[in-house]
Amino acid sequence: MTTTDVRTRRATTPRLDRLVQEVREAVRQNLPGERTAHLVARRLAPHLGAGDLLTDAQCEGSADRYRQHVLHVEEDGGFSVVALVWLPGQRTSVHDHVSWCVTGVHEGREHERRYRLTGEGAAARLVATEEVVNERGDVCGFAPPGDIHRVWNGGTGKAVSLHIYGADIDRLGSSVRRVYEPPADER
Repeated sequence: MTTTDVRTRRATTPRLDRLVQEVREAVRQNLPGERTAHLVARRLAPHLGAGDLLTDAQCEGSADRYRQHVLHVEEDGGFSVVALVWLPGQRTSVHDHVSWCVTGVHEGREHERRYRLTGEGAAARLVATEEVVNERGDVCGFAPPGDIHRVWNGGTGKAVSLHIYGADIDRLGSSVRRVYEPPADER
């Protein structure tokens, strides 16, 4: 089975199809990453929380770790739409990304800690700059550099978020460019 066959067989909904078309229109403007992320965030926001956006299977989690459901990858690899499902306590590593990224909370809430890298070489270290709780319907977008963060489900129920990346997640497997050692007080 070719990659194209896999892409065309993904389950979809009419609302997800509309979202993909709206994102396609924004991405085709070929703007810088931060501007593209802003436009894509505006397209994603109205769809979050809608009961007809995702199928039940696309909202299934895993007891082992947060689960990634690749919903769409544009044929030219220009963007991907992914649902991440988080059970209570599940989290990412501290990481940055290969491209611009937009995230929106569809169900539950996500906690996020953002960082900046200070110093150079052996003296380089992460400094936490902001902690955010993203509620259902909240959207944020960013582009490298300056996109270092950690995300987790700090609640008692499942959380589902949509992530739209300016990259081919089928080919890459993930949007993560680098993983960082967390600051000593967070280990």
